Amino acid sequence: MAGTPATVFRNVRPYGAEHPADLIAVDGVLVERLPEGVEPVVVEGGGRIALPTLVDAHIHPDKTAWGEPWYSRRPAGSLPEYVQGDVDLYRHQRTPLAERAHRLLAHAVASGTRAVRAHVDVAPAYGLAGVAGLAEARERLAGALDVQLVAFPQHGVRRTAGAGELMAEAAAGGLIDAVGGIDPAGFDGGPDGEGPAQLDLVFDLAERHGLRLDVHLHDRGERGLDPLRDIIARTKAAGLAGRVVVSHAFCVPELAGDRLAELADRLAEAGIGLTTVAPSAHQVLPFRELHARGVRVGLGSDGVRDSWSPFGNADMLHRAHLLGWTTDARTDQELTDCFALAADGGADLLDLPRATLRPGSPADFMLLAGECLPQVVVDLPARDLVVKGGRVVARDGRHLG
Repeated sequence: MAGTPATVFRNVRPYGAEHPADLIAVDGVLVERLPEGVEPVVVEGGGRIALPTLVDAHIHPDKTAWGEPWYSRRPAGSLPEYVQGDVDLYRHQRTPLAERAHRLLAHAVASGTRAVRAHVDVAPAYGLAGVAGLAEARERLAGALDVQLVAFPQHGVRRTAGAGELMAEAAAGGLIDAVGGIDPAGFDGGPDGEGPAQLDLVFDLAERHGLRLDVHLHDRGERGLDPLRDIIARTKAAGLAGRVVVSHAFCVPELAGDRLAELADRLAEAGIGLTTVAPSAHQVLPFRELHARGVRVGLGSDGVRDSWSPFGNADMLHRAHLLGWTTDARTDQELTDCFALAADGGADLLDLPRATLRPGSPADFMLLAGECLPQVVVDLPARDLVVKGGRVVARDGRHLG
């Protein structure tokens, strides 16, 4: 067993346990005891709480102005105006996209994130520059962060000539992990209103190239529910259970009672997951009710200091805090549920093993000072140490790569 990478993280409190214990990582996995003959590296935990690192199930790193000079955003009141704002900011920025994305994602690592699903704009205004830039950032962060790339048609494929061809190029070239979509009945319904045409394209690309699918759905009411029902039917027909996600799904929080239960059952049967980003109390998905009926739900950062908003920080612990704030979480269990959505919910959506801090779990965790998990969600203490695959990848808020 000579040369086997092993680390003992001594004197830590998993999930805020009363009595400290040791976490033993061997070959990137937590084990009950060290194999015979293995000499580990020892890291002193000092009684800190050990918590799983988190999964950002929905982020747009290509759009970010994180770390850049202040950018004054213009008023915007419609999706086309926000989309034009993206183009304006892209042309304004001087730091290469790959560097900006790396800077942001390295900060996410230092904040305790172990994996992200990164949506990258694909449109004639950018070509495939975003895909290439995120691929470069992903390579630089290999070993510290798992990154799934989604080719996202923010400008629409029906309303913007050439976008569909770029999506097809990215898919055929093996450049992406998933293909995206956006509001097939509303924003991208086309002049004739034939929203299903977008779904024809993206489902065809997903099936033909073995890709996942992640569709932004902002439309409310029946304009959102009709495409969601269509996505359910197509997912079942194509045998894509477990590979399709609908992001935001603002039409779902409008439902309650039997209508919500019926839709949740259909989503669970089709194996379709959902993501929320805790934007406001009336737009957050009813994740507890959805979980109870077998629907996978993840949490994400969405845009971070982009043209849409000057806010955001790619810190998923802070996002769990915001989720608690917007849902009026008060009890320890409610606060713990918010953390679990950021940890387990995202892992389930991205098909990653959960980081449970038990033997057999990935050795992916963070150490921080605190009393208990609910208090950590509220007070947001500094991440003193971030561990990925048993290796320390960030210390005192700084990525070590």
